[in-house]
Amino acid sequence: MTPTTTATPVTYWTETDSPVGPLLLTAGADGALTSLSVPGQKGGRTVQDGWRHDAGPFRAAEEQLAAYFAGELTDFRLPLRAEGTPFRERVWAALDDVPYGATTTYGEIAARIGASRPAVRAVGGAIGANPLLILRPCHRVIGAGGALTGYAGGLDRKTRLLTLEGALRERH
Repeated sequence: MTPTTTATPVTYWTETDSPVGPLLLTAGADGALTSLSVPGQKGGRTVQDGWRHDAGPFRAAEEQLAAYFAGELTDFRLPLRAEGTPFRERVWAALDDVPYGATTTYGEIAARIGASRPAVRAVGGAIGANPLLILRPCHRVIGAGGALTGYAGGLDRKTRLLTLEGALRERH
């Protein structure tokens, strides 16, 4: 019997500046983005030993993010691959349907995926675990009463993103 070895999947990474701070992007060997994290993010990623620093796989993402922050892009067209439980993946897919400049609630996301009313808390947990901030718009999910609740990247960033998209008025 010959021993089998499993190769560790390659993770590429780069960092790019943005108006909400530096963004850490990761991708697999296929070029699909696997995460976008910000400093101080709850559950965010940090560069690991063995990751390969290479900006090449991220050119389109950097261009689209720059256009988004300039107010010129409202819909990302990038290959995304976030891995989670089937429930989390359903929640994350529902986030993709929330249009630029709009907001939705945790309860509306639960209803959209056919989850029961008591599952709203689990929906919130799945949204909080979204590994692709900004690209998969969890910042567009607000509390039932319109309150800006929970955002792994911080409420200040959530406010800035919603203001950029015109979903919030500038607060003075």
